[in-house]
Amino acid sequence: MFNKILQTLGLRHKPAAAPLPMNGPGEAAPVKASAGAKPIHVSDAEFKATILDSDKLAVVDFWADWCGPCHRMAPNIDYLAEDFADRIVVAKLDVDANPQTPGQYKIMGIPTVIFFKNGKEVDRMVGVSSLDKLTKKVEALGK
Repeated sequence: MFNKILQTLGLRHKPAAAPLPMNGPGEAAPVKASAGAKPIHVSDAEFKATILDSDKLAVVDFWADWCGPCHRMAPNIDYLAEDFADRIVVAKLDVDANPQTPGQYKIMGIPTVIFFKNGKEVDRMVGVSSLDKLTKKVEALGK
């Protein structure tokens, strides 16, 4: 919606460069030497087949391009996708381009990360979450 307003005004939002993944306040996470798996971008149409029908724990980051906190958390989501590539599905869903799924899951603020297991929501985190918290949550739910 924000992007539509900017378009109407003839402007374009240019997000800042994403910072390194964060472990906690002011602590950068170790960066892996090789580029690995990345989060998959899903749409409303792909959500059921990719997330709900998955036999793995699925972690979905609900985000928007205009959202500064979403950009701050993006490296943490990227890191999860790389670090747990063989154990979980990590996905991103743009709430502006895909309003149906956020509505269904009552997303009231972004970033919101929802954890799905066997097609059901098992937990969620709202706001910017540290890499440490995300990793601990994945490890606890992935058992």
